[in-house]
Amino acid sequence: MAKAKRYIEAKEKIDRTKLYDPEEAMDLIKETASAKFDETIEAAVKLGVNPKHADQQVRGAAVLPNGIGKEVKVLVFAKGEKAKEAEEAGADYVGAEDMVEKIQGGWMDFDVTVATPDTMSIVGKLGRVLGPKGLMPNPKTGTVTFEISKAINEIKAGKVEYRTDKAGVVHVPIGKASFEKEKLLENFYFLVDTLMKVKPSGAKGQYFLGITVSSTMGPGIKINAQKAQALGK
Repeated sequence: MAKAKRYIEAKEKIDRTKLYDPEEAMDLIKETASAKFDETIEAAVKLGVNPKHADQQVRGAAVLPNGIGKEVKVLVFAKGEKAKEAEEAGADYVGAEDMVEKIQGGWMDFDVTVATPDTMSIVGKLGRVLGPKGLMPNPKTGTVTFEISKAINEIKAGKVEYRTDKAGVVHVPIGKASFEKEKLLENFYFLVDTLMKVKPSGAKGQYFLGITVSSTMGPGIKINAQKAQALGK
Protein backbone atom coordinates (compact mmCIF):
# COMPACT_ATOMS: atom_id res chain seq x y z
CA MET A 1 0.00 0.00 0.00
CA ALA A 2 2.88 2.36 0.85
CA LYS A 3 4.47 1.67 -2.55
CA ALA A 4 1.21 2.48 -4.35
CA LYS A 5 0.80 5.67 -2.33
CA ARG A 6 4.36 6.80 -3.18
CA TYR A 7 3.78 6.06 -6.87
CA ILE A 8 0.50 8.02 -6.95
CA GLU A 9 2.11 10.99 -5.17
CA ALA A 10 5.02 10.94 -7.62
CA LYS A 11 2.68 10.67 -10.60
CA GLU A 12 0.73 13.74 -9.44
CA LYS A 13 3.91 15.83 -9.68
CA ILE A 14 4.35 14.98 -13.35
CA ASP A 15 2.46 16.60 -16.23
CA ARG A 16 1.87 13.67 -18.61
CA THR A 17 1.07 16.04 -21.50
CA LYS A 18 4.35 17.95 -21.19
CA LEU A 19 7.69 17.35 -22.86
CA TYR A 20 10.21 18.40 -20.25
CA ASP A 21 13.60 19.96 -20.84
CA PRO A 22 16.34 17.48 -19.82
CA GLU A 23 17.34 19.60 -16.79
CA GLU A 24 13.74 19.82 -15.55
CA ALA A 25 13.32 16.08 -16.04
CA MET A 26 16.40 15.23 -13.96
CA ASP A 27 15.26 17.53 -11.14
CA LEU A 28 11.85 15.90 -11.20
CA ILE A 29 13.11 12.32 -11.35
CA LYS A 30 15.36 12.88 -8.34
CA GLU A 31 12.42 14.41 -6.47
CA THR A 32 10.05 11.53 -7.27
CA ALA A 33 12.50 8.67 -6.60
CA SER A 34 11.35 8.06 -3.04
CA ALA A 35 12.00 4.34 -2.48
CA LYS A 36 14.09 3.24 0.51
CA PHE A 37 16.85 1.98 -1.81
CA ASP A 38 18.95 3.87 -4.35
CA GLU A 39 16.79 3.60 -7.46
CA THR A 40 18.28 3.14 -10.92
CA ILE A 41 17.48 5.86 -13.44
CA GLU A 42 16.78 4.52 -16.93
CA ALA A 43 16.34 6.23 -20.27
CA ALA A 44 14.04 4.71 -22.90
CA VAL A 45 14.66 6.13 -26.37
CA LYS A 46 12.17 5.40 -29.16
CA LEU A 47 14.04 5.49 -32.48
CA GLY A 48 12.65 5.91 -35.98
CA VAL A 49 14.00 2.58 -37.19
CA ASN A 50 12.55 -0.77 -38.21
CA PRO A 51 14.51 -3.41 -36.28
CA LYS A 52 13.16 -6.11 -38.60
CA HIS A 53 15.59 -4.81 -41.22
CA ALA A 54 19.21 -5.76 -40.59
CA ASP A 55 20.47 -2.36 -41.80
CA GLN A 56 18.29 -0.53 -39.27
CA GLN A 57 19.22 -2.39 -36.09
CA VAL A 58 20.94 -0.23 -33.49
CA ARG A 59 23.29 -2.13 -31.22
CA GLY A 60 26.53 -1.35 -29.43
CA ALA A 61 28.09 -0.28 -26.16
CA ALA A 62 29.24 2.95 -24.54
CA VAL A 63 31.23 3.85 -21.44
CA LEU A 64 29.19 6.47 -19.61
CA PRO A 65 31.38 9.27 -18.21
CA ASN A 66 30.05 8.85 -14.67
CA GLY A 67 29.34 5.12 -14.62
CA ILE A 68 25.98 3.70 -13.55
CA GLY A 69 26.53 3.49 -9.79
CA LYS A 70 26.47 -0.29 -9.75
CA GLU A 71 29.13 -2.87 -8.95
CA VAL A 72 29.20 -5.16 -11.98
CA LYS A 73 30.26 -8.80 -11.70
CA VAL A 74 32.27 -9.85 -14.75
CA LEU A 75 32.68 -13.43 -15.92
CA VAL A 76 35.52 -14.04 -18.39
CA PHE A 77 35.92 -17.10 -20.58
CA ALA A 78 39.64 -17.40 -21.28
CA LYS A 79 42.58 -19.80 -21.09
CA GLY A 80 46.30 -19.61 -20.33
CA GLU A 81 47.88 -16.16 -20.31
CA LYS A 82 44.57 -14.47 -21.13
CA ALA A 83 42.95 -16.09 -18.09
CA LYS A 84 45.79 -14.75 -15.95
CA GLU A 85 45.37 -11.31 -17.54
CA ALA A 86 41.65 -11.39 -16.73
CA GLU A 87 42.33 -12.19 -13.07
CA GLU A 88 44.88 -9.39 -12.81
CA ALA A 89 42.46 -6.93 -14.46
CA GLY A 90 39.83 -7.58 -11.79
CA ALA A 91 37.47 -10.12 -13.36
CA ASP A 92 35.18 -11.65 -10.73
CA TYR A 93 35.18 -15.10 -12.32
CA VAL A 94 37.53 -16.65 -14.88
CA GLY A 95 37.38 -20.04 -16.53
CA ALA A 96 36.45 -22.04 -19.60
CA GLU A 97 34.83 -25.49 -19.69
CA ASP A 98 34.42 -25.42 -15.90
CA MET A 99 32.35 -22.22 -16.10
CA VAL A 100 30.22 -23.67 -18.91
CA GLU A 101 29.39 -26.68 -16.72
CA LYS A 102 28.65 -24.40 -13.75
CA ILE A 103 26.20 -22.28 -15.78
CA GLN A 104 24.55 -25.38 -17.26
CA GLY A 105 24.01 -26.43 -13.65
CA GLY A 106 22.03 -23.26 -12.95
CA TRP A 107 24.66 -20.83 -11.64
CA MET A 108 24.11 -17.23 -12.85
CA ASP A 109 25.85 -14.97 -10.31
CA PHE A 110 27.29 -12.48 -12.85
CA ASP A 111 26.17 -9.43 -14.82
CA VAL A 112 28.39 -9.39 -17.93
CA THR A 113 30.31 -12.04 -19.85
CA VAL A 114 33.51 -11.51 -21.82
CA ALA A 115 35.19 -14.16 -23.95
CA THR A 116 38.34 -14.50 -25.98
CA PRO A 117 37.59 -15.55 -29.59
CA ASP A 118 39.26 -18.94 -29.11
CA THR A 119 36.78 -19.89 -26.35
CA MET A 120 33.63 -19.06 -28.31
CA SER A 121 33.31 -22.65 -29.52
CA ILE A 122 32.62 -23.75 -25.94
CA VAL A 123 30.70 -20.59 -24.96
CA GLY A 124 28.38 -21.28 -27.90
CA LYS A 125 26.95 -24.21 -25.93
CA LEU A 126 25.37 -21.63 -23.61
CA GLY A 127 23.49 -19.77 -26.34
CA ARG A 128 20.05 -20.90 -25.17
CA VAL A 129 20.85 -19.94 -21.58
CA LEU A 130 22.73 -16.66 -22.02
CA GLY A 131 21.09 -15.42 -25.22
CA PRO A 132 17.57 -14.72 -23.86
CA LYS A 133 19.11 -12.89 -20.88
CA GLY A 134 21.29 -10.67 -23.08
CA LEU A 135 24.44 -12.15 -21.56
CA MET A 136 25.99 -13.80 -24.61
CA PRO A 137 29.41 -12.31 -25.51
CA ASN A 138 29.27 -10.40 -28.79
CA PRO A 139 31.97 -8.75 -30.94
CA LYS A 140 29.64 -5.78 -31.63
CA THR A 141 29.65 -4.84 -27.95
CA GLY A 142 33.34 -5.51 -27.43
CA THR A 143 32.78 -8.57 -25.26
CA VAL A 144 34.44 -11.02 -27.64
CA THR A 145 38.03 -9.84 -27.71
CA PHE A 146 41.65 -10.64 -26.93
CA GLU A 147 41.93 -7.18 -25.30
CA ILE A 148 40.73 -8.60 -22.01
CA SER A 149 42.12 -5.94 -19.66
CA LYS A 150 40.58 -3.14 -21.71
CA ALA A 151 37.18 -4.86 -21.84
CA ILE A 152 37.12 -5.48 -18.07
CA ASN A 153 38.24 -1.95 -17.23
CA GLU A 154 35.55 -0.42 -19.45
CA ILE A 155 32.83 -2.60 -17.96
CA LYS A 156 33.89 -1.82 -14.40
CA ALA A 157 34.02 1.91 -15.30
CA GLY A 158 30.36 1.95 -16.37
CA LYS A 159 30.09 0.43 -19.84
CA VAL A 160 26.49 -0.12 -20.91
CA GLU A 161 25.13 -2.06 -23.84
CA TYR A 162 22.25 -0.78 -25.94
CA ARG A 163 20.05 -2.55 -28.44
CA THR A 164 16.73 -1.75 -30.06
CA ASP A 165 13.90 -4.03 -28.99
CA LYS A 166 11.11 -5.18 -31.32
CA ALA A 167 9.40 -1.79 -30.98
CA GLY A 168 12.56 0.16 -31.85
CA VAL A 169 13.16 1.27 -28.25
CA VAL A 170 16.56 1.37 -26.56
CA HIS A 171 16.57 0.96 -22.75
CA VAL A 172 19.74 2.11 -20.96
CA PRO A 173 20.52 2.82 -17.28
CA ILE A 174 22.10 6.27 -16.87
CA GLY A 175 22.84 6.27 -13.15
CA LYS A 176 21.29 6.23 -9.70
CA ALA A 177 18.86 8.56 -7.93
CA SER A 178 21.71 9.49 -5.58
CA PHE A 179 23.76 10.92 -8.47
CA GLU A 180 24.08 14.69 -8.69
CA LYS A 181 21.85 16.13 -11.38
CA GLU A 182 24.87 17.24 -13.41
CA LYS A 183 26.21 13.68 -13.52
CA LEU A 184 22.88 12.27 -14.64
CA LEU A 185 22.67 14.92 -17.35
CA GLU A 186 26.21 14.24 -18.52
CA ASN A 187 25.46 10.51 -18.84
CA PHE A 188 22.13 11.26 -20.55
CA TYR A 189 23.65 13.59 -23.15
CA PHE A 190 26.48 11.13 -23.76
CA LEU A 191 23.90 8.42 -24.52
CA VAL A 192 21.95 10.71 -26.86
CA ASP A 193 25.14 11.69 -28.69
CA THR A 194 26.19 8.04 -28.97
CA LEU A 195 22.85 7.03 -30.49
CA MET A 196 23.12 9.90 -32.97
CA LYS A 197 26.55 8.70 -34.09
CA VAL A 198 25.28 5.17 -34.78
CA LYS A 199 22.18 6.23 -36.72
CA PRO A 200 21.65 3.59 -39.43
CA SER A 201 21.94 4.81 -43.01
CA GLY A 202 18.67 3.00 -43.74
CA ALA A 203 16.73 5.05 -41.17
CA LYS A 204 14.67 7.72 -42.91
CA GLY A 205 12.69 10.61 -41.46
CA GLN A 206 12.75 11.62 -37.82
CA TYR A 207 15.25 9.56 -35.82
CA PHE A 208 14.41 10.43 -32.20
CA LEU A 209 10.68 9.80 -31.85
CA GLY A 210 10.50 10.03 -28.07
CA ILE A 211 12.55 9.87 -24.87
CA THR A 212 11.30 8.90 -21.42
CA VAL A 213 13.28 8.67 -18.20
CA SER A 214 12.12 6.81 -15.12
CA SER A 215 13.35 5.55 -11.78
CA THR A 216 12.99 1.91 -10.71
CA MET A 217 9.78 2.51 -8.76
CA GLY A 218 8.62 5.76 -10.33
CA PRO A 219 6.50 6.91 -13.30
CA GLY A 220 7.99 7.92 -16.64
CA ILE A 221 8.88 11.52 -17.47
CA LYS A 222 8.79 12.50 -21.13
CA ILE A 223 11.69 14.59 -22.43
CA ASN A 224 11.70 16.97 -25.40
CA ALA A 225 13.64 14.74 -27.82
CA GLN A 226 14.58 17.54 -30.23
CA LYS A 227 16.02 19.68 -27.44
CA ALA A 228 17.89 16.69 -26.01
CA GLN A 229 19.28 15.95 -29.45
CA ALA A 230 20.48 19.54 -29.93
CA LEU A 231 22.08 19.68 -26.49
CA GLY A 232 23.58 16.22 -26.90
CA LYS A 233 25.69 17.46 -29.78
